[in-house]
Amino acid sequence: MKKATWVGWLVVIDWAFATISWFLFYYFRAAWVEHKPFIATDKFYLGITMVPLCFVLFYYLQGTYLEVKRLYRLKIAQLTFWASAIGSLLLFFVLLLDDFVLSYRDYYLSFSILFLIQLFLSLSSRIVYVTLMISQLRKPGNGFTTIIIGGSEKAIKIVKEIRAQKNNVNHILGYVNVNGNDRLLDGEVPYFGHVSDLEEILRNHPVEEIVIAIESTDHDRLQKIISRIYNAKIILKVLPDTYELLTGALKMTNIYGTLLIAFNRDEMPLWQHALKRFIDISLSLVAIFFLLPVYLISAIMVKVTSQGPIFFLQERIGMNNRPFQIIKFRTMYVNSEANGPQLSSSNDPRITKVGRFMRKTRLDEFPQFINVILGHMSLVGPRPERQYYIDQIIAVEPQYLLLNTVRPGITSWGQVKYGYAENVEQMLDRMKYDLLYLNNRSIALDLKILFYTVAIVLKAKGK
Repeated sequence: MKKATWVGWLVVIDWAFATISWFLFYYFRAAWVEHKPFIATDKFYLGITMVPLCFVLFYYLQGTYLEVKRLYRLKIAQLTFWASAIGSLLLFFVLLLDDFVLSYRDYYLSFSILFLIQLFLSLSSRIVYVTLMISQLRKPGNGFTTIIIGGSEKAIKIVKEIRAQKNNVNHILGYVNVNGNDRLLDGEVPYFGHVSDLEEILRNHPVEEIVIAIESTDHDRLQKIISRIYNAKIILKVLPDTYELLTGALKMTNIYGTLLIAFNRDEMPLWQHALKRFIDISLSLVAIFFLLPVYLISAIMVKVTSQGPIFFLQERIGMNNRPFQIIKFRTMYVNSEANGPQLSSSNDPRITKVGRFMRKTRLDEFPQFINVILGHMSLVGPRPERQYYIDQIIAVEPQYLLLNTVRPGITSWGQVKYGYAENVEQMLDRMKYDLLYLNNRSIALDLKILFYTVAIVLKAKGK
């Protein structure tokens, strides 16, 4: 069964049982709280639509529908409990709080009935759903399509252990070798080619998981492989003894037996992504409105102190390696890069007098609120770079590609802690802070970075 079908069935189940729970709630509340016959009021019919919509939205924001095939019973129980608790509380305040009651005890009893009915019906139906789904995945050919990277003795051991697992949900399609000598899996699984052709192999085969089974001494090769496939919607699993090689690159989420460690690329749940985007747009609109006088004064200062346009547009590389035009107030003289790309320095003669002040106060970055609203950038995220410098960086540190999995930001942890980079070496040093941010992203950390950025602007401590 395809992923879309599994998702569709789960949405139908969630919607149906949320509707049933609302009907039962109204029935039992009439009998136990109000002590009168059940009557379908206007609020009852409003809830028939609003309640299932509310809970399906909560489940969506939790990320339940993103990877339904990877749900397990304990996880679905946790998700259902919190969605039932928060959803019931919200519905109580929206639909029930203004109802006439004899005492506050009736409020508590009404909320308890709604929460317990919703939790019981949703949890029971979802546990049955996950159990049936797992049983289907265990059937031959129905599991997660998987390829093995490596063809050594270690790869043979992994393949045999995967196939020997009682609850195996992996369907091994084939393997790719890393060097000419590791072809020991021939005869066990189909050979797809060399790791240098990995991108083409992934285009030609519906791969859902990759097991990296190379020797733990191949540090550089391991990092390069991970960097190349990091943007793909594929689950990566590695041997436990290679985890120490990935310091800061990925975080462990689950251990499957004693065999493999699966890594999660994104530590932020979907609801935080939605909240982050809401904060981005809201604060950007507020900033543009309240900073209009600053925009006008800055534009006039740029225009009257040097010849050229007010704004400076430059192509940068954004999320998923998509190019976009970043918007800044111009701080350099026109044609400052006539001889090719060149990073600015502390005493750069190309910077105008007004431009130097704007850089110290970060005023030159203010037009990027427009980039945020357009979806090119976020308020907080790794600073976007030009392809010219990205090519130089990844030649030394391919992990830089990990930073392009998120929206770039007006400010970043690297920008706050390190500042502007004057050369590629400094870019590499600053990258460590951005990788640290990538692996610890949260709304709280974003707010902390914004606070420090405001302090830098007010103290004029920029470069």
